[in-house]
Amino acid sequence: MKDLLPGDRPREKLRHHGASALGDNELIALVLGNGSRRGNVLSVANALLAAHGGLHGLVRATADDFEKIVGIGAARAAQIVAALELGRRTLTLAPHARLQIRRPEDAARYLMPRFGARGVEQFGIILLDTKHRVMRDVVLSVGTLSSAVVEPRDVFRAAAVGGAAAIVIFHNHPSGDPTPSPDDLALTRRMCAAGSLMGIDVVDHVILGDARYWSVKETRQR
Repeated sequence: MKDLLPGDRPREKLRHHGASALGDNELIALVLGNGSRRGNVLSVANALLAAHGGLHGLVRATADDFEKIVGIGAARAAQIVAALELGRRTLTLAPHARLQIRRPEDAARYLMPRFGARGVEQFGIILLDTKHRVMRDVVLSVGTLSSAVVEPRDVFRAAAVGGAAAIVIFHNHPSGDPTPSPDDLALTRRMCAAGSLMGIDVVDHVILGDARYWSVKETRQR
């Protein structure tokens, strides 16, 4: 970035004005470190953002997707993935904080940073204690762009082994639209019926989209 004035170089701007003064491309440039033979690091950062529709699109991409950009190899792709994952983790609760799921939005707030922007569908459960406090979450199935296969026996085996008194079922829609499909609704009914037999309450089924969610419980309360 020698072609930039000293005051416009991302590292210097960060030092003198703080991270909030930098644009998305400048922050990515700092993660990448250097440019390529075809352009400086800001050019590479701009190409990366353009290819994925801006910063938000990066969270849905994989390391392989990043490597398609000229100037980004395996090592740099890994750096980007790691930086995005660190950002995701800052949005999650601290290990000592145990969220109590009282409302659908509590579950959505817990799940969205973890699973809301994924390139493939993931299905899992939140394990809850008798007071509906979060014990941990478990991903039970990772599928394709449109589906993840899971059976009630897998769900309640994991819930029983984890000592859960209740669970929240969740999965994401990579399309970004959390509207349930007929299969989603049928699966919800199957899980609730199995939960009644097992003595493990299914508190909710939350479907995660792009900054939006759908909840069985919330829908029934309308």
